[in-house]
Formats: sequence, C-alpha cells, structure tokens
Amino acid sequence: MNHTRTDVQRTDDRRNRLAETTLELLAFDTQNPPGETRQAFDWLERSVPERGVEIDRIEAEREKPNLVVTIPGEREWTLLYEGHLDTVPYDRDCWSHDPLGDRVDDRLYGRGATDMKGAVAAMLETMRTFADETPPVTLQFAFVSDEETGGGAGIDAVLDAEAISADAAVVGETTCVDERHSIAVADKGRIWLTLEATGRAAHGSRPMNGENAIDYLYSMIDSCRESITSRRLEYDPAVERILEESRAYYGSCPCEAGTHLEELFEYPTFNLGRLDGGNTVNSVPQTATGELDVRVTPGASTGAVLEQIRTCIDGREHVSIRDVSWAEGTYVEPSAPIVEAVTTAAADVLTDRPLARCATGGGDVKKLRAADVPAVECAIGSDTAHGVDEYVPIDALERTAKWYVRLPGQLAESIGSKR
Repeated sequence: MNHTRTDVQRTDDRRNRLAETTLELLAFDTQNPPGETRQAFDWLERSVPERGVEIDRIEAEREKPNLVVTIPGEREWTLLYEGHLDTVPYDRDCWSHDPLGDRVDDRLYGRGATDMKGAVAAMLETMRTFADETPPVTLQFAFVSDEETGGGAGIDAVLDAEAISADAAVVGETTCVDERHSIAVADKGRIWLTLEATGRAAHGSRPMNGENAIDYLYSMIDSCRESITSRRLEYDPAVERILEESRAYYGSCPCEAGTHLEELFEYPTFNLGRLDGGNTVNSVPQTATGELDVRVTPGASTGAVLEQIRTCIDGREHVSIRDVSWAEGTYVEPSAPIVEAVTTAAADVLTDRPLARCATGGGDVKKLRAADVPAVECAIGSDTAHGVDEYVPIDALERTAKWYVRLPGQLAESIGSKR
C-alpha cells in the first residue's frame, strides 16, 4: 500500500513539474524574428541539475545562445535529445488565451506549447531522471535557438563547434496527435527559388503598348508547374517502406493531403508562395518577382528536379533566377537501432505502434541527418503548432516524458542485440 502511494506521489510530482516547467518556458517571449532567447536560456541553464552533468554554452550570436548538456553513461554510445526554444510570431489580439502561458484545466496554452517548449520540458524531466544515476548510454541534450527561420545561430552553430558527438538523436517535434501516432524518420528535399521578370511599362488603358512582367512570370510558372509535377519521381527502394507508412498516416489525417497521396509523394509538389509586381492598377508592370517552394520525396534527386526547373526558365527571355537555395531529402532506415528503439519504447505510452513516416517539411532534424547523425522526430502534442491559441495537454507532456525516459534502456538493448 505504501509502495502504491509512493508511485502515485511520484506521478503527481512529475505531472506538476512538467506543467510548471512548460509554463516557465512559455513565459519567455522568444518569437523569431527577432529570435532573442537569452533570458530563456539563462533560466534553462539554472534549471540543469548541478550534479552528474557537463554543460557547454555555444553562442554564435549573443542573443541566440545554445546549451549542450552531457550525462556520461555506462557506454560511450551517445543519444542526443534536441529541442528549440524559439517560436514563430503571434498576434496577441487574435488569442483568447495568454500567448505567454495560460493553464486551463488539462491544457497549457501559449506560443510554442506544442512546438516545442512542451517537448523541451519533457527533455528536462528526462535529464533530471538520469542526473543522479548512470544511464545505460551517454546522453546529450542540445537546446537551441534560431530553428523557426532556419538561421545559422542554432543547431548549425552547435555542429560547427563540434559540441555534440551523437550516435543517434531524437528531436522533439510533435508527431503524435489524438490517435494518430507516428515518428518522422524522413524529410523531403526542398528547393526555394526567387524568380524575376522584366517587361516594358505603359499606361494601363493601352496595355498593347507595354509588356506585362507579371504575365511573363506567371506564364512561365504555370508552364513549369505542369512540367515538374507531371514527372513521376524515382527514389531509392529503401524509401518505399517509409512511404507505405506515410500514406497510411496522411490517409487518416482530417486534411486534403489525405486525398492526394499520389501527388504528395510520387511527384514533386510545387507552390507559388509569393507573387509581387506593378505599382498602380492603371500601369503595365515593368518588373515582377515570384517565390517558389518545391518539395521532393527523399531518395529522389532534388538536384535533378532543380535542373528541370532551370531548363524551364532558360527558355524564357524575360524571366531569370534571382536567388536559389536547396537541400536533398534525408531519411533513416526503418531497421536502424534508433527507429526500432523509439518504436519499442512507445509501448504502453501510445495505444498503437507509431508509423515511421516522412515529414513533408524539415527543420533541425534535416541538419542532424546531413551531419551523419541518424535522427528521428517524436513527441506527443496537439495539431495547433503555429496557430492561434496553441496548446499542449498536460497528459501529452507526461506521456512524452515517459517515452523519452524509456528510450536509453531500449537503445542499450537494441545496440547489444545487433553486435
């Protein structure tokens, strides 16, 4: 009976700590831009257990620090937990709850609640669990800035400083909402293009005397979209299992993506995200710019798709590429120890086995994989990331922490069985 009471007390203590820690983190305004997280990191550093850990603070920019905490384990094999503290901006007038933290019953509201200050709180709880005992593998925790804008002051600075030595990693992006359970083991390749068109200005009442730059640009984009999205992708056979589970996951989503699964993975996706041109309604625009977002299934060549786009543009006299950035998609083999361990550790935490899927976007996990760190995303939260009245259920925090605490032991077993 006393033992049962002790277990209940420990559960209540963990629940309260997770809620309090999340609210403390939410109270710091870390909107990016500008992405000033120094005060949040000062608090975070004070919250790290005093014993059994090593702390390294990395600052590429003074107002955007990063913190790496290491707990030596029974093995040098190292598991990294990674989370970011910056958030997307918010409009306070649109919120019915305080965007800097509000508790209502079993929910914690605030910008970053589910993306991803709640997961960072679960990582802190994991750190506290192992600080007074030797974990079966070495643990590192990287808390970073500058993820939401893809800037270089966050995980890029940590990697450049060689501050982490991870054999595998877990990133705390929400992958489980309601009864839809998954871990993200892959991300798409990305191409961002800024295009520019030039025409000849004229009075809007006599358009035949000018050359409309917006027309030139949109005509090219429309033609290029049809060409790119009609070519089926060829990808590595190893990706097919990931895509099978991705189709199952997105097919159950209450969104339009679930009815367009072939378009989502078998072909590149093509989005005109921004179009700008002209000065007044009664003038023929002389210049126009457009910004494109193209995504490519991992295992297929993003570089080859970019060359197809260049070919579309090279044939247009009035349109040129002003700027371009791109990155190949990445993935972790479903049979990798980190995937198997994360999946097994989810038993009794989730009601179903989590699907190993491809994320349609990509953040810090892409950079970790590009640095040869097998990394997955997993956390339990809500589908309100970046939205008004973003929240995380306290129950989700408890289950995420339980998942994270189980993982080192499961990894030690997986690594041992593969030797």
